[in-house]
Amino acid sequence: MLKSKLRFILLLLTTQCFLQTTFSQAIKPMPTGEILLNLKKLNVVGTALYMAAHPDDENTIMLSWLAKERKVRTAYLSVTRGDGGQNLVGSELSDLLGLIRTQELLAARSIDGPEQYFTRANDFGFSKNTEETMQIWGKDAVMADVVWRIRNLRPDVIICRFPPDARAGHGNHSASAVLAEEAFKLSGDPTKFPEQLKYVKPWQAKRVVWNTFNFGTVAQTQKPTEKEWIQVDIGAYNPLLGKSYNEIAAESRSQHKSQGFGVPRGRGARPEYLVHKFGEKADKDLFDGVDITWNRVKGGSAIETLVNDAIKNFNPENPSTIVPTLVKAYQLVNNLEDEYWKNQKKKELESLIIACSGLYFEANPNEYSAASGEKISIATTVIKRSDLPVTLSEIKLIGLAKDTTMKLELGNNELLRFTFASEIAKNQPNTQPYWLAEKKMGKGMYRVDNQELIGIPEKPADLQAEFTFTIDNQNFTFSSPVIFKYTDEVRGELYRTFEIRPEVAVNIADKVYVFADNQPKDVELTLKAAKAGVSGSVSLSLPTGWKSNPANIDFNLANKYQEQKVIFKVTPSVKDSEGEIKAIVKTANGTFDRGIRTVAYDHIPPQTLFPLAESKAVKLDIKTKGKSIGYIAGAGDEVPAALRQIGYSVTNLTEKEFNEDLSKFDAIVVGVRAYNTEERLKFYQKKLMEYVEKGGNMVVQYQVNNQLQKIDGGMGPYPFKISRDRVTVEEAEIRFLKPESPLLNMPNKITNKDFEGWVQERGLYFANEWDPKFETILSSNDPNEKPLDGGLLYTKYGKGNYIFTGYAFFRQLPAGVSGAYRLFANLISAGK
Repeated sequence: MLKSKLRFILLLLTTQCFLQTTFSQAIKPMPTGEILLNLKKLNVVGTALYMAAHPDDENTIMLSWLAKERKVRTAYLSVTRGDGGQNLVGSELSDLLGLIRTQELLAARSIDGPEQYFTRANDFGFSKNTEETMQIWGKDAVMADVVWRIRNLRPDVIICRFPPDARAGHGNHSASAVLAEEAFKLSGDPTKFPEQLKYVKPWQAKRVVWNTFNFGTVAQTQKPTEKEWIQVDIGAYNPLLGKSYNEIAAESRSQHKSQGFGVPRGRGARPEYLVHKFGEKADKDLFDGVDITWNRVKGGSAIETLVNDAIKNFNPENPSTIVPTLVKAYQLVNNLEDEYWKNQKKKELESLIIACSGLYFEANPNEYSAASGEKISIATTVIKRSDLPVTLSEIKLIGLAKDTTMKLELGNNELLRFTFASEIAKNQPNTQPYWLAEKKMGKGMYRVDNQELIGIPEKPADLQAEFTFTIDNQNFTFSSPVIFKYTDEVRGELYRTFEIRPEVAVNIADKVYVFADNQPKDVELTLKAAKAGVSGSVSLSLPTGWKSNPANIDFNLANKYQEQKVIFKVTPSVKDSEGEIKAIVKTANGTFDRGIRTVAYDHIPPQTLFPLAESKAVKLDIKTKGKSIGYIAGAGDEVPAALRQIGYSVTNLTEKEFNEDLSKFDAIVVGVRAYNTEERLKFYQKKLMEYVEKGGNMVVQYQVNNQLQKIDGGMGPYPFKISRDRVTVEEAEIRFLKPESPLLNMPNKITNKDFEGWVQERGLYFANEWDPKFETILSSNDPNEKPLDGGLLYTKYGKGNYIFTGYAFFRQLPAGVSGAYRLFANLISAGK
């Protein structure tokens, strides 16, 4: 029952202590089993940092065991966001894939319990050694980021997933261990990275261990060969959660959907081995020599007593009865001299006080986006689902200059709504992933100028709603992001980030425009309004010597979210050249040069970013033969769009086309990993070979061994085997084994110049065994390694031609690499 009327008055700040916490998303319900688990966690005063190179590297069983069995503050530091991997759910690669994998990691952590962090390092692709990785990342920069996170988290123990040597199987993997071991020594030294000490203090962890395992074996059951190690069983069952840590970990790991890492739920004992690396050696327990009780904190014993009282008196049918005890503990924590544990335990207590009080609060705008200067309506919701006396005294919208004060006692299960009309500030920055706001600092690192942002998974919302409550005579201010809530007819209630967008965004239709001659091409732009009544003009900035017709185009977008397409005819320079096509929009309110891209999948919240509105422009000397291409799409495949750029008509092959005559296609191209992801291909393999035998040309891009054994007779007309061999250095020398081969001469004369400017890698998953009927055309290798000749295999079969290539055309063509276009055109033209 409401016991007083709302009073909208100016808030007068008094000497009362207003305590604040921030939530990055809508409040997640905390079942009573989790409440009790988190109560017990309050009396554990220790921290563990787990470290590896990529999303999906982490041992999710170990993480869930640390967070929920040992109950220490636990974090996973992934050096990269996994930008260089493959994508099994869509076509996004590079930065966009890193965005997806960041959200997948956050979904995983919401299940297994730890916090998630990163460095600024870019996952540039597979690396064979630590030295290459460190050179590309920039060792000092990435080391600073690791030290920064150690100083922030103050871990008692650091756990590496990989060893610092070749056993790690990947240069990024081994580099993550080298970074951990060296940062362990540097983080306690105030002379190292002293600029960080404005925000943090030096910190020395107790030890570094390696959570040993070997690729391709049941490693967790194998004792390490090293002499100094301890064994832990991380497979226990947690009755408060109704799951074992194996089961929790399986749910967590299965969030890595873009990597295809769904796994079954395991049960039973799970021995793991922790090899001593540096620091004080543990004899029996990971935390040997570390006091992880309140005894380590001055004034902690009284807090421990109160927490024990709360645990003893916890009633799962009425959790609110322990809130007064938690408030007393909170007040003691707030007086601690140790700022680290003071802040950490305040956060834990705040979450428990909210959960036990049955409090729920959120702030929802009426739309999912707005432009700077636009008016919006925000509905705030508050409910308390317990008999605990709670008073709501203020709601304030941070970043929107709106607040209201009141003195309102909340009734049990009485839902309150307050609506605010406000205006987005005219200088409000766009909402997008902070590490993608600027161009990279070279190949190896993202640019992040704000020290306090470095390594956090995503930036907190700029627009926040603060709710001030009085609970047991203590004032608390809790923050919740202004977040859009909507309902999907299939998935139900969902949330997405509230976005501040540029007044008008402009997308260029293609990432790259390739001109094979001097004829003009249409460059289509899509203008999208973020608010109603936007008008102005748009023009193109082009490389020197290029021209557009017209010079600019006026537009008028009357409605919010309205789109308008405009087309420029762009004529390249006479000479071969490369550059950027940039779109520039001018309105009465300024100049805009950003596009808009939303990445949306069912398993992650929609992610919107505003990249620079630019595309690569390439004028090159290229000849093609044939016209019609049948394409079997693979995973994350953008090659069809690239082929259309040089004049091919590309048809994505479906069931319909496979059941028709394939001879109408001048070539059939198989996309990357299509044999691994498309179950139907094994049924059509015979027809594809018949197509080649009757005179067709088939080009198969890289595949992996998974599922290939299910194809009768293999992928080709003659046997060959796929390996894990690759050439990771994109500048690696290319040698012509058969310079007279038509693949290197018709219709384009291929030279070493065509292998300049390649990105990320030369190729991957080359063949390592093949029938003598295959010809090998090219050879390459990484420094100090043996030549790899299996990257391009060619054979005649009947009247036709069959080609397998592990060279990374799927990266080069979307990046506009001229020589890759010329060589791929030759592969498609074989036999013509």
